[in-house]
Amino acid sequence: MRCLTLAEALREQENECMFVCRPNDGNLIDRISEQGFSVSVLPEYSEKIAVREKSGEVLKHAAWLGCDWQIDAQHTLDALADKHPDWLVVDHYAIDARWETVVLAANPGMRLLAIDDLADRPHACHKLLDQNLGRKERDYADLVPEYCRTLIGPKYALLRPEFAEWREYSLKRRQDPELKQLLLNMGGVDNSNATGMILNALKQCPLPSDCRIVVIMGKTAPFLESVKSVSESLPWSTEVRIDVDDMAREMAESDLAIGAAGSTAWERCCLGLPSFLIVLAPNQAPSAKALHDQGSAHWLGYTDTISERLPAKLESWRPEDELPRMTANATTLTNGRGSRRLVHHLVGEA
Repeated sequence: MRCLTLAEALREQENECMFVCRPNDGNLIDRISEQGFSVSVLPEYSEKIAVREKSGEVLKHAAWLGCDWQIDAQHTLDALADKHPDWLVVDHYAIDARWETVVLAANPGMRLLAIDDLADRPHACHKLLDQNLGRKERDYADLVPEYCRTLIGPKYALLRPEFAEWREYSLKRRQDPELKQLLLNMGGVDNSNATGMILNALKQCPLPSDCRIVVIMGKTAPFLESVKSVSESLPWSTEVRIDVDDMAREMAESDLAIGAAGSTAWERCCLGLPSFLIVLAPNQAPSAKALHDQGSAHWLGYTDTISERLPAKLESWRPEDELPRMTANATTLTNGRGSRRLVHHLVGEA
């Protein structure tokens, strides 16, 4: 999704973008095509290929690639044949300097941008983007070449342009904060049913009687029907919305969000939306902690702590004090123009 956002920003500046994807589970190839971008689809494997390295070195997320990195690098080179790209943008936890070196060597003059969140592997790149709060340039000091420029922090967060467009309205309506609408979004799929756990925990919470709850999910979410059933048992007006295309507006109209600590955290910050964070995967924990320490959000922990920590937090919570404090802190992190900044670094420099 963040690469689609970047591609849209590049296309606005009359640059041509092409995607290279393997049709692994959860791929967005159809969506990429629907948005008017060409996609080179790499071969699909019918059998899971064991990822092995002769040196014994295996990346933590190596299996996510779907094949050995050497095979993937060759398939990517085949897709790039006769394309002569100026930049290759790589956004994959299973790709490191070995893959990048091979692909760059076969494409003289091409430069490479690596998008990372983990700082857990070396890169052979010209620029590196890590949009997470709490990340420092020194975290990559031994992982990138001396010539690499690192672009660090939420000011580079790759948000769709509608978030910047809704920012002024969203901040203006928070000048007199009240808890009238609670937004719940744990991602489109939510395989762990964190949404259902939160709704059940809210039954024990002292929300205002006139509070409205908006739940946003994807149509393929496995617990969708269960969530709809639980929502009907709540004492507050609750709506479950499916595959929304106006997330920025929903966030701007909400007073508090409960959400995952992934990329949507930066969308909420752009709009000054205070939030309670749930960590769904270990790689989200550093950002959740950083947002908590910075005062933009409150970290409730992992899914197994929802039933205990959410009621306890809302029981002692003073929205008249905490809503404006979190809004003020969140709005300093990103104004929603990160894509524009990154485009400048890619094509706006000599």
